[in-house]
Amino acid sequence: MLDKDYFSLEGKKGMVLGIANEHSIAYGCARACRALGAELAITYLNDKARPFVEPCAKAVDAELFLPCDVTKPGELEALFDAIRARWGRLDFAIHSIAFAPREDLHGRLVDSSAAGFGLAVDVSAHSFLRMARLAEPLMTDGGSLFAMTFQGAERVVKTYNLMGPVKAALEAAVRYVAAELGPKEIRAFAVSPGPLPTRAASGLKDFDELVEEARTKSLLGRLATPDDVGALVALLATRTGAMLTGQTIYVDGGYHIKG
Repeated sequence: MLDKDYFSLEGKKGMVLGIANEHSIAYGCARACRALGAELAITYLNDKARPFVEPCAKAVDAELFLPCDVTKPGELEALFDAIRARWGRLDFAIHSIAFAPREDLHGRLVDSSAAGFGLAVDVSAHSFLRMARLAEPLMTDGGSLFAMTFQGAERVVKTYNLMGPVKAALEAAVRYVAAELGPKEIRAFAVSPGPLPTRAASGLKDFDELVEEARTKSLLGRLATPDDVGALVALLATRTGAMLTGQTIYVDGGYHIKG
């Protein structure tokens, strides 16, 4: 028999990586998880980003608010050390970061530099694996891991360029993490919204055209919002999602099924 605990995160501890400001997908996830009762650790990229993220952390009563730049050796590890010291465990972790050098992102994929491609994969995909490795020993009663992706991972999307194969690598990483950590009841998901007008997405070439195409193709006639994404992530982190893992889950109003 179902009870309210199936739809609750009361007493659960979660980490959110990637809030840039109040419009971030990661912030939508943090709000939704907090609304279901979760206690949160929130990160900010650096001192320049902190003033934009700190109000978000305060709004969700974050118990931990720490810097984390995954390109800086030791910062991700320091974050998990702080989580271990404060809570001794972790129930869910949300990865919502991506980066590619502008010159590589705006050019043809075949012209991308090895350094730019490598950096994009490191920040956007491999850091998810690092997060999973650090989260694993803290998820002693199981848990859930989330990564943000986009349909450009599986079909050619105009102007998505370099990030297409990078997100494809991320989605494959999610599937393999789900397989490797499943015996410990640690689940993994790739969440795929359509294009959202966030700070990170604004770096894509001709992004406005991509947004308008998604709006036109959405079966529901609108784009997803960070709160739409957050609601799904929060639900999957509860007992309701206990038998789901390894999937790429779309939150795009049906955009992805139209050619």
